[in-house]
Amino acid sequence: MTATTPHQTEFVKAITRLDATALVVGSMIGSGIFIVSAGILREVGTPGLLLVVWAVSGIVTLMGALSYGELAAMFPKAGGQYVYLREGISPLFGYLYGWTLFMVIQTGTIAAVAVAFARFTAVFFPGLTPDVFPGLGTTINLGSGPIAVGLSPQRLLAVASVTLLTWINVRGVRTATLIQTTLTVVKTGALAALILLGLTIGRNAAAAAANFGTGFWPAGGIGLSVLPVIGAAMVGSLFSMDAWNNVGFASGELKDPTKDLPFAMAAGVLVVTVLYLLANVSYLNVLTADQIANAPQDRVGTAALQAMFGNAGLYLMAGAIMISTFGCNNGLILSGARVYYAMARDNLFFKRAADLHPRYRTPAVALAAQAIWTCVLCLSGTYGELLNYVIFAALLFYMLTAVGLFLLRRKRPDLPRPVKAVWYPVLPALYVLLTGLLCVNLLIQPGQRRYAGLGLIIVALGIPVYYAWKRFVARSGAA
Repeated sequence: MTATTPHQTEFVKAITRLDATALVVGSMIGSGIFIVSAGILREVGTPGLLLVVWAVSGIVTLMGALSYGELAAMFPKAGGQYVYLREGISPLFGYLYGWTLFMVIQTGTIAAVAVAFARFTAVFFPGLTPDVFPGLGTTINLGSGPIAVGLSPQRLLAVASVTLLTWINVRGVRTATLIQTTLTVVKTGALAALILLGLTIGRNAAAAAANFGTGFWPAGGIGLSVLPVIGAAMVGSLFSMDAWNNVGFASGELKDPTKDLPFAMAAGVLVVTVLYLLANVSYLNVLTADQIANAPQDRVGTAALQAMFGNAGLYLMAGAIMISTFGCNNGLILSGARVYYAMARDNLFFKRAADLHPRYRTPAVALAAQAIWTCVLCLSGTYGELLNYVIFAALLFYMLTAVGLFLLRRKRPDLPRPVKAVWYPVLPALYVLLTGLLCVNLLIQPGQRRYAGLGLIIVALGIPVYYAWKRFVARSGAA
């Protein structure tokens, strides 16, 4: 069976504009918004800069979504950003994106979110501990401290959740999108409720006065010296806002991708940016800056609800994050497999990943391959380590994709462009500049240099793999 067999190209066109927007919002909102503000505040030191970090992250992400609209409308095919890079720059750059997505970006994120789901489930079931079973694990050190490799109750639940969501996605995109849209509505409502509670009945007048008073900005004012600090602190917020581009991976299943993709990307990012900013304003109205920065296990959302409702807040937040992470992973699993499907059709991934399920017309083999590697990362315990490399790699490819937009304008000016990039060329150029500066900043900041460098190495390792794979395909006659 070859990649051109008719049934293999017949995706079910089941994703509406609402579903696509829900996929963007649902893939973006995971556990990050409830956790990473603690680390950001420790880095920047003041509430004002905390809000600046979230605002700038949202603006940069929205600029990317507005720039990508043109590419999404030009290439409404399964694979999304992989296709944009392949067409805009070269097949090698498309492959490097797909390689990094499979090795780190998508699978590492799914693994981390799955473990977060298990960790918060343990609030209700204390027996779900993170401790590796005796005799079923070992310890390794990748340079940042010991990592326990092996089986643990939490990791087994994480694996089970990935397996369940993969099975659901194999059985059809309609079921998967129904679950995605439903969970997105629920968790968006939960986040909105947290915001409203924090701004109304849960407001702590003393904390709000301290946070929004004289301590709002640094004592010495804001100068150029804070810019590198802000850039380094954006790692957490950008990770919390990542995956907005995933809807493009499933372009082949949208009912009207040309119109709906640009809308879903821009609208979804705008909704999440507003929610994230308001969530942090809510935190600052409930907790002092010190309470946020030193929240137990960085669980800022939990600390806020506990301040409002006592111990009941712990369970309310745990339940909300369980729903949030489960829905987030459904979107990540659905979309990621479409990239490996597109790569397989280009003979750049395992051949069978180009097949669609004969009954459900989903990329079942690609979904299974993604699930297997994700489960390995869950059990290895290295998902947390890998996530430190995700943002640099993701930013690098976001920048390169925007560069591809300019190259396509020059190389293929007559190609139909149903949607044009907003404020071209100024906004896309500014996006390239900002993402490039963030990459450079991560490479030179002492706290991020190691992770960014290793992230770059992971990307670079894909180069020899690409040429080796091409030679293998040529020799085997599979091309």
